[in-house]
Amino acid sequence: MKRDTFVILHNIRSAHNVGSVFRTADGAGVTKIYLTGYTPTPIDRFGRVVSEIAKTSLGATESMLWEYEEDISIVIKKLHEDGVEVIAVEQSETSIPYDTYKTKASRAYIFGNEVDGVPKEVCTEADAVVEIPMMGEKESLNVSVSAGVILYQDLRQKEPSSPA
Repeated sequence: MKRDTFVILHNIRSAHNVGSVFRTADGAGVTKIYLTGYTPTPIDRFGRVVSEIAKTSLGATESMLWEYEEDISIVIKKLHEDGVEVIAVEQSETSIPYDTYKTKASRAYIFGNEVDGVPKEVCTEADAVVEIPMMGEKESLNVSVSAGVILYQDLRQKEPSSPA
């Protein structure tokens, strides 16, 4: 059974972060990226390539499937209808460590704004909320770094264990 992985970037401010996530998602075998809210897209509303995204993605915007939908709730509803588990990556009272969460279904990870994260109302629409534990003084990682941690942990869960 093929298990797809999707990424939802919601209200990301930085085009550089968007490009970086595209590159990481390509490397981790993500099926599709959804861009929601005010997240910049690889092609602007005038049909021009957004140079900051193109530069940091190193061409991944051309190989990755992506779609823009302003309303994240529409994307979440569509994914749920398709049997996809939606997981918000956010620190909250109900979040669990990312490396303890297991699923056998196709899944979509929501990554939020660089300062405000994933809004609480969006977290309530998700099937689960996972977080990356922080051991230092800083409360969070850069969104593109967070995506790398989560997507490569997801990839590890998909890979069959190799004999030692």
